[in-house]
Amino acid sequence: MDTLLPVASGGAAGPPTSDELRELYSLMVAVRHLDTSAIAWQRQGIIPGYAPELGQEAAQVGSGYAVDTTRDFVFPTYREMGVARTMGVDMVAYMSTHKATWHGGLYNPMESRLAPIQAVVAGSVLHAVGWAHGQTLDRQDGVALTYFGDGASSQGDVHEAMNFAAVMKAPVVFFVQNNGWAISVPTERQVAGGSVAARAAGYGIPAVKIDGDDVVAVLDATRRAFAHARSGNGPVLIEAMTYRRGPHSTSDDPGRYRSLDEERDGAGTDPLERLRQRLLADGIADEAFFAEALAAAKAEEEQIRTGIQALGSRPGTEMFDLVFQETTPALKAQAANWREESEHV
Repeated sequence: MDTLLPVASGGAAGPPTSDELRELYSLMVAVRHLDTSAIAWQRQGIIPGYAPELGQEAAQVGSGYAVDTTRDFVFPTYREMGVARTMGVDMVAYMSTHKATWHGGLYNPMESRLAPIQAVVAGSVLHAVGWAHGQTLDRQDGVALTYFGDGASSQGDVHEAMNFAAVMKAPVVFFVQNNGWAISVPTERQVAGGSVAARAAGYGIPAVKIDGDDVVAVLDATRRAFAHARSGNGPVLIEAMTYRRGPHSTSDDPGRYRSLDEERDGAGTDPLERLRQRLLADGIADEAFFAEALAAAKAEEEQIRTGIQALGSRPGTEMFDLVFQETTPALKAQAANWREESEHV
């Protein structure tokens, strides 16, 4: 499915160069290694929780690679570590949320162009549309890129966001990672019609349904969507079909709702191996390059792990100090109770 027409100005970039393909592979290796390491960190007690993205590296790296960090803004959920890494966000600062040191991440959203990590399901889409509409009002050319899953697509917030964006022609790209599961519920049981992309027609929004395991296809679709939105044509919906190869989170047991055979059948070809075979077939990379990329990923992971372990705890009073601009009697009472119980004052 592809209802996105070419941009008259030819604003979309051409196919990725050999250097870009090698960079995409290196990014995917770094994301894969950091993702699997984060699960181990949780098991070791270094972080209390994490939302894995095994199998979604191509969808995240390919889309994140299309972002122009000098003018665009990205609105993530809690599972876009790969997007953050691709955009160059400090990963210790990013992982501080999973360390439970700081909600939303310690990185600077304005400098990184990545909004704080959003734990509310479908909450990021409304923020993205608001920011994008602001770009229109200010006559700027930035584009908002917002992520959500197939499960989140059933939320009312998504309807409101898409309808408003379409009516106001807001420059926003809705990026759906359809990984087959809304926690324990398969897509076919919670998305009527089985396709999120098909819903875009109801809002007059062009849509592209792509193979989310093909990083080149993802990059091409996202670049085309950005060019469309940047040219004043309004929003675009991208549905990247992929598969969540691991649990929904480190507190989830996928064995309770799907078998290993179902995982193997549904997952398909590993997106990292897929790009590796393409690079080999086209003579763009050799075994030495792959070994170097893996070594760099391992060194980076060690650096990030050390940084996460060095993060200190935040003052407990921040739970109350940063809620409202002006405190309330109820909040004062809660703060007093907390101090009495924890600080014995």
